[in-house]
Amino acid sequence: MNTHPAAIISPESQLGDNVTVKPYAIIESDTQISDGCEIGAYVVIREGTRLGANTKVHTGAVLGEPPQDMKYKGERSYLIIGENNLIREFVTIHRASGEEQATRIGSHNLLMAYSHIGHNVVIGDHILLANYVGVSGHCAIEDYVNIGGLTGLHQYVTVGTTAMVGGAAKVVRDVPPYTIVDGNPAQPRGINVRGLQRQDVADQQITILKQAYRLLFRSELNVSDAIQRIIETVEQTPHVARLVEFMRRIEDGYRGRQTDPH
Repeated sequence: MNTHPAAIISPESQLGDNVTVKPYAIIESDTQISDGCEIGAYVVIREGTRLGANTKVHTGAVLGEPPQDMKYKGERSYLIIGENNLIREFVTIHRASGEEQATRIGSHNLLMAYSHIGHNVVIGDHILLANYVGVSGHCAIEDYVNIGGLTGLHQYVTVGTTAMVGGAAKVVRDVPPYTIVDGNPAQPRGINVRGLQRQDVADQQITILKQAYRLLFRSELNVSDAIQRIIETVEQTPHVARLVEFMRRIEDGYRGRQTDPH
């Protein structure tokens, strides 16, 4: 363990092997910093934070602050972060409101400088949040999502897997999986072909997914009728089935959100 003498580390924190803590970092009690983590200068890690292995936290980031939620009354809650994340300068992530509740961040994510993740958010793996993205409380972001800089997500919004959100977008509605959305308010613009190709999805599968997309977003059909038409006329590949399931939850009033974003 390599900790600078100017760092302030509670004796009631738990630090794993090969942890580096740079000058003027503050690590409070009831925290867990797993093996191989690097904690930058002036980082603040508040109580209730759990940091997975090999995560790097850059200068000035603040992890586990109490939620910006009027309902919060000081109850015990958590921020749980997975492995191999890169958290850049001045990122802020708040722990949850609600007794024993948690804000959860998965693994292999890149959170760029000044991005913010609010209370009770659930984020999957392989997410990219560009600079100044703001994620409001209770949002869910599924795996392989890319969100452009200066974008704001309204509370309770769900972003489906492999979606791409354009920079400076205003996201007030759920973002269907595999789509590109942009604008103020954000609207579907097409299928995220490049994101799917990065996951080795075959061109034929992407073409079939585009057929479903056109029925949902480029026809005169309402959502219910479009889903029925997709079931009747489009090959039910796993990607099409997931898109239909997501849209059906929205139509039923349950939103696209799942308990687990994976």
